[in-house]
Amino acid sequence: MKIVVTGGAGFLGYHIAQKINRIADFKDCVFFDIAPFVREDYNPDISCIYGDVRVKEQMDEILKDAQVVIHCAAALPLWKKKDIFETNIDGTRIVLESSLKNKVNRFIHISSTAVYGVPDVHPLYETHPRHGVGPYGESKVKAEEICEEFRSKGLPICILRPKSFIGTARLGVFQILYDWVESGVKIPIIGNGKNRYQLFEVEDLADAILLASTLPIENINDTFNVGAKVFKTVNEDVGAMCEYAGTGARVMSTPSWLVKPVLRFFEILNISPLYKWIYGTADTDSFVSIEKAQKKLGWDPKYSNSEALIRSYQWYLDNKHTIQQGTGVTHRIAWKQGVLAFFKKFL
Repeated sequence: MKIVVTGGAGFLGYHIAQKINRIADFKDCVFFDIAPFVREDYNPDISCIYGDVRVKEQMDEILKDAQVVIHCAAALPLWKKKDIFETNIDGTRIVLESSLKNKVNRFIHISSTAVYGVPDVHPLYETHPRHGVGPYGESKVKAEEICEEFRSKGLPICILRPKSFIGTARLGVFQILYDWVESGVKIPIIGNGKNRYQLFEVEDLADAILLASTLPIENINDTFNVGAKVFKTVNEDVGAMCEYAGTGARVMSTPSWLVKPVLRFFEILNISPLYKWIYGTADTDSFVSIEKAQKKLGWDPKYSNSEALIRSYQWYLDNKHTIQQGTGVTHRIAWKQGVLAFFKKFL
């Protein structure tokens, strides 16, 4: 059986690769990405191919004889709006067109809970209205709509909406958090930190993806929220990581009414890595119901928020020198802290 993973060089693709060889039926595994692969991270039996989901001819060729497509490729929120729309919307349509043309048996689309916007009710169920915030959120909503269009054409499609997922090898904005915790400074939390903010261990997401790749079509041809089953308040979960670190770092609350406009100003000036989705939801409850995935997929996450944070932080400690040297983790990116590095000096 041939399986193709787009975005295969990324954080999620890396973790799928660590699990996929356990499935005996997947004899032909192709990981496809515009980003460079770190070849030693992947089993020799896995084909790592450079390419762009926006190029139809490439996708038509790659998807020949494919039975399963896992579509992880996506432009991140810090990308330019044009690139986000071209990759997340146009690219998704091209991959779906090629999948239908090549008679792919099933398509797993990795979406995001960003499709819900900033709602005021929780938990969120799959039937909640979609309202993306910013180019990234808008593109994720549109990509889902395109998936639903192709589902109506007969292509079985599983849409997974994960919460922000973390774990070993996760850098980005979480690397900034881990750096501050290691430094023993105060960790500013927008608001009082009493809100519940659900995260997700990437290994649990990879398990959900592999279930969607193997279960009967009638079980997976649907849309599912996925996230941690056990999560507490921001104060408690981040506090647990700080306690584990033993560096003296501790959570510090800040007034939302003051901090959010300042972060928005910094974002406009392009001197902060924090974008609207991050600071806009940081002080509110943010969690989804995972009951549907548990019932229809037989999936159950293993890790809590705090466990996922601690595992990811420990990986950062074990690999920080490699990260700083820019070797060995080229398929994950450490973001520049920008103006945040200045404020860190006073905490």
